Amino acid sequence: MQRIGLYGGSFDPVHLAHLLVAQAALEEVGLERLFFIPAAQSPFKPGMTATPAAERLRLLRLALAGQTRCEIDEQEIKRGGVSYTVDTVRDYARRFPKAELFYLIGADHVASLSKWREAEELARLAEFVVIPRPGEAEASFPAPFRGRTLKGFPLGVSASQIRERVKAGLSIEHLVPAAVAEAIRNYRLYL
Repeated sequence: MQRIGLYGGSFDPVHLAHLLVAQAALEEVGLERLFFIPAAQSPFKPGMTATPAAERLRLLRLALAGQTRCEIDEQEIKRGGVSYTVDTVRDYARRFPKAELFYLIGADHVASLSKWREAEELARLAEFVVIPRPGEAEASFPAPFRGRTLKGFPLGVSASQIRERVKAGLSIEHLVPAAVAEAIRNYRLYL
C-alpha cells in the first residue's frame, strides 16, 4: 500500500524548517511521496494577505529542485478562496484509493482538530503527523483523530520571522535555501 504525505501551509516563504520536516516525515513515516500543498487562503489566518501565489510557488520550486519524492500540488491555489483541508484530502482519497494518507500538521493546531470543517470525515480519511515545536509538550489527539509525532529535527524557524528579517534588512542565510534567498532578494519580496 502506497504511503502518501500531504503537507499544507502558506509556505510564505518556504524555509529550511519546512524542508527538515519533509525529510523527517519521509524517513520516519516511510512516505513514498510527499506533496507540498500551498493554501490559497488559510482558514487560520483570515486577516493575513499572503504573498501572491505565483511568488510562493516559484520559491517552493526552487526549494524542492532535485527532490525526487517531493512534489508541489497547486489545487488549493487553483480552487481559490479559503483552503479547507477536508476538500484536499477528499481529492487525494479519490485519486489514490488504495493509498494510506498522512497529513502533516503543526503541533499548535492539534487541539482544534475537532473544530475543523467536516472533522469526522477528515479523521477517517487521513492519519495526522504532528510537527513538534522546540520546547512544546507532545500534543494529544482529540477523538476520533489518530496520528503520531515526528521526532525529526525540531527547528524554531517560522515564515513570519523570515518576513520580519527581510523587512528589517537582516540576513536570512541558513534559514532558507540559497536559491530561495536569492529569489527573495531579486524579486524584492517581503519588503
